[in-house]
Order: sequence, then C-alpha cells, then structure tokens
Amino acid sequence: MDGKLLAKARERLAETREQNRREELRRRKEIYSRDARIKEIDARLRGIMAEVFGAALGSGADVKALERESLDLQVERAERLTALGHPADYLDEIADCPKCRDSGYVMGHMCSCLKGLYDREVAASLSSLMLMGDESFERFDLSYYDGEKNARTGVSPRECMEMVYKTCRTYAETFAPGSMDLLLRGGPGLGKTFLSACIARVVSQKGFSVVYESAGAAFEAFEDKRFARDGDAAGTVERMLSCDLLILDDLGTEMPGGVTNGALYAILSRRLAGKKSMIISTNLSAAELSRRYTPQIASRIEGEFEELEFAGSDIRAIKKARER
Repeated sequence: MDGKLLAKARERLAETREQNRREELRRRKEIYSRDARIKEIDARLRGIMAEVFGAALGSGADVKALERESLDLQVERAERLTALGHPADYLDEIADCPKCRDSGYVMGHMCSCLKGLYDREVAASLSSLMLMGDESFERFDLSYYDGEKNARTGVSPRECMEMVYKTCRTYAETFAPGSMDLLLRGGPGLGKTFLSACIARVVSQKGFSVVYESAGAAFEAFEDKRFARDGDAAGTVERMLSCDLLILDDLGTEMPGGVTNGALYAILSRRLAGKKSMIISTNLSAAELSRRYTPQIASRIEGEFEELEFAGSDIRAIKKARER
C-alpha cells in the first residue's frame, strides 16, 4: 500500500474518532445536568470496575457482591435514561465501525473501514487525470470503432481495439508487482487515457500503490526537486520511482529539453532495474520517439515494453458528430 495515502486514511479515521468523542462528552454533559443520579451511578460503576480489578490482584473484595451491585446500577441507569427520552445505550461509547471500534484494526489486521478510507484516498489521488471520475472497463464502448476490415491487414479497428481492451482488462485484474510493462500507442482520441485510467482504478482498488501522472507533470516534479522549488516534489518523485504501478500519460506532449530526457531516463532505469511495472501512453511512433528523446531511451522503451497499438478515428470527433 501507498504509505502516504494510508496515513491520510488513518487521519480520516482519527477525525471520526474525535467527532465521536466530542459527541459522547456532549451527551454526558446533557444527561448529568438533567439527572445527577446518573452521574453518581457512572462514578460508582467505574469504582466497581477498579475494585474487581483489585480483587483479581488479591485485594480480597467480594466479586459476586460487586457484580450484583453493578447489574442493579445498570438497570437503574437504563430506566433513568429511558425516562429522559433516550435509549438505554445513549451514554455508551460511540463508534462508526462496530468491528474495530474505529481503531482501524481487528486482531492485528486492517479493518474493512480503514481499507475503504484508503480506497477513497487512492481514488482521489488518481482523479486529477481521470476524464469523468468514474472510468471503468464497463463504460468502454467498442461501437466508436469502425467494423470495416483494413484491406492491408484484414483486421478492422474494432477487432483491433477489442483485443487491446481485453489485454488491458486482463492486465488490471491479474496485476501483481512485477507485471509486464505496457506501451499504449496510437493517435489522439483513441482511448489510451481512458483505458489507462481504468487500469489505474482496478489496480489501486486491489490495494496496490499506483501513481498516475501526465508525462509533463512527472518531469516537472523532477525539475522542481532538482532546483528545490517545491517542498513536495521530492516526495512525488519518490512515489513515482517506488510505487507498484507508474502510469505516464501522453508521453511526447511535454516541453522537450535536457531535464525531460534526464527525468525519463531516471524513471526508466530505476523502475526497470527494480522490476517495477510501468504503463506509458503516447501518440509518438517509434521513429518519433527516438528523435524526440535519445536512441538509448527509445531502445529501452521499445525493447522492454509490450506494445498495444490503438486503431480507429478520434472518438471525440465521432461523439460530436453523433450529438448533432
């Protein structure tokens, strides 16, 4: 799991605990002001607990007598709370999660409530590059791709994209650290960003750490770290280098330059050496990739990544035409 996002999830859970503690205090203040006898009962119940504990240490107290007194006081307390118009458990500890009592863990294992908060933090961290915020494989529509076969290849864009879609979905659903690297290549508006977002969502929901960045934002973080322009840049760079899956979207649309080449080479070298999975999407052909960066960088991408070629026409233009 991503430690930074897990820390945020724990903070959210701590805020919930604090809100519940404040509500408990408010309720006690209200009830004690209305019925002083309930306050006395609570004080005595705490005293009984201490005496029972002392008996376990050999104080000689009559435990059975203490238990009877405790039960009688609890009955009286419940009757008085009911008379005030509240349920008998009105002054009990408040917890949103009955399994872990808002601690986040049960028997040393993460509780589903903390896991849910973590999943929401992951989704929030990915949302900046999500198109609609709800990208899913179920929403991928093959009808936008032409079904007519190409005279040269004998394969239609729709058939090609069906294969790409199935590969991406299988990759996401079977992802494990060290899974193969993918290169999503094709013209603009063919669904590269959408499918990479779908992969990011599924993989992150499986509990793996995912960083999803545009190539421009990723290289800018490297530059900010280098010149100490942004205090968070070092953490961003480290997350990109160490996460389970790094997705670089739209490689080739960023401003060219030496910093860009250096950052891309550093990302590739560190992640390939550590067998950390990557997905790169780009509009650039192999020749364009080599010209824009360096032959060495292009060689590593072409040699290490499994290429998925996107086919068809710009979906955005098709959608506009359909809306007319």
